[in-house]
Amino acid sequence: MSRFSNLLIYQSLIIALILSSALADEPVGYYDSAEGLVETALQQALHDIIDNHTVRSYSNLWTDFQSTDKKSNGKVWDMYSDIPGGTPPYEFTFVEDQDTGTGGTTEGDVYNREHSWPRSWFNDAPPMYTDLFHLYPTDKFVNNKRGSYPYGEISNATWTSLNGSKVGSCSYPGYSGTVFEPINEYKGDFARTYFYMSVRYYNEDSGWDNTPMTDGAQLDPWALAMLMDWHVTDSISEKELDRNDAVYAIQNNRNPFIDRPYFVDNIWGDPVSIDKENYVIAPTPRKFILNSAYPNPFNPSTTFSVQINQSTEMTISVIDLTGRQVAQLKQGLFTPGLYQFNWDGFTAAGSAAASGLYFIVVGNDADFSARKITLIR
Repeated sequence: MSRFSNLLIYQSLIIALILSSALADEPVGYYDSAEGLVETALQQALHDIIDNHTVRSYSNLWTDFQSTDKKSNGKVWDMYSDIPGGTPPYEFTFVEDQDTGTGGTTEGDVYNREHSWPRSWFNDAPPMYTDLFHLYPTDKFVNNKRGSYPYGEISNATWTSLNGSKVGSCSYPGYSGTVFEPINEYKGDFARTYFYMSVRYYNEDSGWDNTPMTDGAQLDPWALAMLMDWHVTDSISEKELDRNDAVYAIQNNRNPFIDRPYFVDNIWGDPVSIDKENYVIAPTPRKFILNSAYPNPFNPSTTFSVQINQSTEMTISVIDLTGRQVAQLKQGLFTPGLYQFNWDGFTAAGSAAASGLYFIVVGNDADFSARKITLIR
């Protein structure tokens, strides 16, 4: 019996599974209408999928950030002050350090609501004004330093924040004006944020400003090239995956470029060169992603899918609240691709499982993921 199989019998695992099942991954079939499309046709299809999201009030964002941008230690996840893998110069506490209209004259004072796509670029209009996919909690002082400058790359900074973010003249080919450069570890986050904005507001940008970085909701050539570079060099993090799920729970739409990073090239790159099952240009750190089951609660059966990003040995099981394996749905070597599974509510012995809470568990000795399901007889 493998170490992973042994783990299934321990009650302590159940606690971890409950925690890991709190958020949903990409729903099954969410991008079906975009399959096989490229360039503007794909951009339009993705727009139609993520359009008409649930619009939040500006005051709601303070509470929303507690779901979308919370570190494991409970502090605010501020990409303008954080140092991944290191010790940040300061951290903010939710509510207590929230901007109330005063403060922000030095770093580490208060945090506010940063429109990473500056709000002046769309004239403060809804629904962009409160779209969580481009709004982040950030240090007010650094946010003010950023102002409405485009993102860019800088050789000689005129100002540098405590975590290494910079203001200065752009050194990336195509633009030489003043820009703001986030640290390398978050460049991909902001790139995929901008790709989202270009798709979510595709053909909805009448009245938006033309800026040194954008033409309405679309990126200027130099900016698109730079952000595609950032997309490659700073691949998708667990933070982004979790935030995508959290925003989806609030707004009821997703960032397609976090779920399917190859969409970037399918729209703006070379679609012919894309092999989506072996996409390596911006790989997710997860070897596999277990998607939510549907229907849930269910009777008599439920269906779920697993996206495999790297060839790996895996076991797909159903366990109960005691950690006992109720059914094994599949075990073996999986190659990259999307796999669909069904559980009919029966045990491995062929008897009908009782009504109650169960977990779909996918993984191996090194890693696993779980989703909570409820059987109703």
